[in-house]
Amino acid sequence: MKGHSVIVAVALMLAPVANVSAGGTVLGQIDLAQINPPRADQRPLNTVKELGDALGRCWIPPPLEKSRSGTQITVLITFNRSGEVMGEPRFTFITPGIPPEIRTAYQLSVADAISRCAPMHFTPALGGAVAGRPFFMRYDDTRGQKGADKSWLTTTTS
Repeated sequence: MKGHSVIVAVALMLAPVANVSAGGTVLGQIDLAQINPPRADQRPLNTVKELGDALGRCWIPPPLEKSRSGTQITVLITFNRSGEVMGEPRFTFITPGIPPEIRTAYQLSVADAISRCAPMHFTPALGGAVAGRPFFMRYDDTRGQKGADKSWLTTTTS
């Protein structure tokens, strides 16, 4: 049985960076029972760290046959104060040299994660703080790498 890990870095311009690590069980495909997207009945998000945690729980990496360990992808996204995505998220980086079909699989998986999470459920304070400010979110697929499956959700803020 192999483990996988996903690292999501969320950066709010002019704010601290939140790094989120996630991992779970892989047997040819992702165990969907491990994914826990936010629900409307949960407590609203109050910090950038909590936002990073929520976005990390929403991402389901591409299946192993359509992925490459070590792939990094960064997306620029902006929310309004009520947690809805403003405009279209924009991919600003993806690991160079990966085949187009793998690139597309990662872009679709990130777009699906954003769709699955949105709208985010912010407290009024967080909504006011993030409204209209761009976030850069970096997703690192570390499945199959040494030490990648340490825990399901570990967050550190720097």
